[in-house]
Amino acid sequence: MKIEIENANQGPIKVAIVEDEKWMRENLSRIIAASPGLRCVSSYATAEEALRDMPNSLPDVVLLDINLPGMDGVECLKHLRLILPEAQCLMLTVFEESDKIFNSLLAGANGYLLKRTGTPELLEAIQQVRDGGSPMSSSIARKVVGYFNQMGQSSPDTEALSPREKEVLELLAKGAAYKEIADQLSLSLETIRMNVKHIYAKLHVHSRAEATAKYMGRSWQGRSR
Repeated sequence: MKIEIENANQGPIKVAIVEDEKWMRENLSRIIAASPGLRCVSSYATAEEALRDMPNSLPDVVLLDINLPGMDGVECLKHLRLILPEAQCLMLTVFEESDKIFNSLLAGANGYLLKRTGTPELLEAIQQVRDGGSPMSSSIARKVVGYFNQMGQSSPDTEALSPREKEVLELLAKGAAYKEIADQLSLSLETIRMNVKHIYAKLHVHSRAEATAKYMGRSWQGRSR
């Protein structure tokens, strides 16, 4: 099945894959190659190989496995943030453990999806991170929300949001995809994307994880101290 990617004004979204399982790496490459608006520019079996070569391919989005041989995905992500700061990193993994989720997000991951995520959701997530969003699988988002529910009440910063933006933020914090939010609120996808940009600007954040932290009343960086 081919999914149209809304990227006409920017050219194809260049995607790199870092995944040690050959069948998974090849499957992801096929999915991307079959999707208009996407282009797989490189794929790697190890973090070390990716760090050596990826600056030559300059991807927009990196699909990064967390459980790599040798250097793991979290450590790889820290290095990628230094050498390719503009690349958006989407963790794609079998793990749901809270520590792995938080370590990845604190290292600079822009989103976190489980490997069992379906093709339409994966392609939408690639589009979202390219547009500045931070997609998460719903089970991952529930863990993030659950953690911050234990930490405190809503941040005063959220008072700057409009009623509509608060609705969108609440759904973001629950892990809803942009299309789900648009359908639920009877709005266009582009309107949701604009709302998300305004939310990030008003909360002084750059990702769904940070916005969720503000929504739940704690600074995301407080987790790293």
